[in-house]
Amino acid sequence: MTGGALLADVATAAAAQPTETEWAAALAAVTELPTDGRVLLICHVNPDGDALGSMLGFGLGLRRLGVRPLQATFPGRPEVPEPFRTMPGLDLLVPASEAYPDPDLVICFDIAAVSRLGDLVDRLDRAGASLVLDHHASNTRFGRINLVDPDAAATSVVVEQLLDRLGAPLDREIAECLYIALATDTGSFRFDMTTPAVHEMAARLLATGLRPGEISRRIFDTRPYGAVRLYGDVLARTQLEPLAVDGLGLVWTYATLEDLDRHGQRPYTLEPLIDSVRCTAEADVSFVLKQVAEAEWAVSMRSKGATDVSRVAVALGGGGHRLAAGFTAYGSVPDVVDAIRAELGRGAVDPGQTGPNLQDQ
Repeated sequence: MTGGALLADVATAAAAQPTETEWAAALAAVTELPTDGRVLLICHVNPDGDALGSMLGFGLGLRRLGVRPLQATFPGRPEVPEPFRTMPGLDLLVPASEAYPDPDLVICFDIAAVSRLGDLVDRLDRAGASLVLDHHASNTRFGRINLVDPDAAATSVVVEQLLDRLGAPLDREIAECLYIALATDTGSFRFDMTTPAVHEMAARLLATGLRPGEISRRIFDTRPYGAVRLYGDVLARTQLEPLAVDGLGLVWTYATLEDLDRHGQRPYTLEPLIDSVRCTAEADVSFVLKQVAEAEWAVSMRSKGATDVSRVAVALGGGGHRLAAGFTAYGSVPDVVDAIRAELGRGAVDPGQTGPNLQDQ
């Protein structure tokens, strides 16, 4: 499939929200499981707060409903990022190598495409049924049943709605998982997707007795000293291209495996780094390359509004939203940066929008 055709398919998919037929199918997939039906929950590789929180929150909800046996997992190294290591439901997690090989039901969370399933992709074909819960506009609807709401601020929004339809009680443990998911994907309620409905959901979750200040300190405001030093090194090599993206401005940097080793840090410590780059006043578009292997990079992209970075990510094999997207790239840093520049020049700027530089002129 060509990049243009894929973008067209994504645009068509993004226009649709879950129908009542799809909600009914999702309910049936869960409620009509055999008594000993095995359920496998999967979120994406290198899970963030929304992926992990949505998966564990839903898993706890299924446990409250008496669904067993039940496992949760994600591809790659079985390592939970430090900020999430006190999240309820972690006892549901198993390494990918120990996940049910042929579950009766697979449920995928915050995954826009099968490529994010890694070595667990075979479970889709082996499972009796598959259900996808997601909010990415670029979702390819790879499940047999898909609950994808591109207007939702986080996957946890879809999860809460399904739990409510299932009649699962919203207790403090489930609420903490969903609150972490909601807070992380809205940038602590700072991003454009923070609607009145988002605050209403947050209020429901807080009403269970959560302490938002404690959660925010743990998730957003706690970082090892080594990570602080690491950020300093990586930010020092940041490049600003004020004339790029039709004059809207581009800013980027990269982090290597050697950077991580030098400061004794794990890869997940780099996840919030994009926020320190995207705040650059002179650029609408920002991205960070995070080295995964010798010539492999995880790329995080952001836009302040004038550019659709999901078009770039989809064209380069990834996905995401208009203002936040990502993909996996191969080659040298100059190779990857050149590829991004090229895609940014192929209609990623939204007509009639203005970015930082144009607003200042």
